[in-house]
Amino acid sequence: MVEIPTTRSTHICLVRHGETEWNAERRIQGQIDIGLNEIGLRQAMAAGRWLKPAGIVALYSSDLKRAWTTAQSIGAELGLAPTPVPEMRERRYGVFEGLTYDEAKANHPDGYAAFEGRNAHYDFENGESLVTMFERVTGKLKELVARHPGETIAIVLHGGVLDIINRFVRGNPLEMPRDFLIPNAGINWIAAVDGQWSLKTWGETDHLEPGALDELPA
Repeated sequence: MVEIPTTRSTHICLVRHGETEWNAERRIQGQIDIGLNEIGLRQAMAAGRWLKPAGIVALYSSDLKRAWTTAQSIGAELGLAPTPVPEMRERRYGVFEGLTYDEAKANHPDGYAAFEGRNAHYDFENGESLVTMFERVTGKLKELVARHPGETIAIVLHGGVLDIINRFVRGNPLEMPRDFLIPNAGINWIAAVDGQWSLKTWGETDHLEPGALDELPA
């Protein structure tokens, strides 16, 4: 017998923030509050135009500037004011923040090996482990879905947060090497109903100029 869902699916559009100069430099931002560059501003506007017909009824965003500015541009197109969700901030990278990936590898070789190897408990010397980040991100995601049963919402967030959500929705371990793209201003769709999650589309960039960055390590 086929079980019929008791509620309609909630559809969630996840948008990575537009490009920053630190993205272009492969410099680790974490929770340092970096703004968008000119490319990022154009990407944010393009994402908003693309999402206009999507039926989005609520817009949420990390409160870090690069995400918030992206959300404001999207909201201007959708006629929605973004609501801040600090729980969707980027990972705290501790001693890595402000360094390029190459600098982090040279200055903190043991830590970088743990990071590159996706050690789920490594916290960058008082930063944030994947395990801790998983709890804050997925806890808030579940809360937002519960708030909007059967509706379509959008959340503007960060590469590391998208990495967590992709694994959560697909049921993949945090330690598994990344097998998906996370481009700046890329559009990703997931859905949830009765506690069941599904991935609909991932890493859409048809709305963007060629060359959207995915500078994150695997």
